[in-house]
Amino acid sequence: MPYINLRIAGELSREQKQKIVAEFTDTMVRIACKPAEYVVVAIDEKPEEDWGWGGKLLDEL
Repeated sequence: MPYINLRIAGELSREQKQKIVAEFTDTMVRIACKPAEYVVVAIDEKPEEDWGWGGKLLDEL
């Protein structure tokens, strides 16, 4: 069972999440020959203030 975990800074709309899940699933079906019903996609949204880059918080950049 493929498990894909996407971590992203900020928030996505429900429509964006649906498209991402569909595209990731399609990729696993086409390339890895996995059945779509076995593909699990988890999206973790984190506020930009929870990410650091180059010594600063992402929301400061």
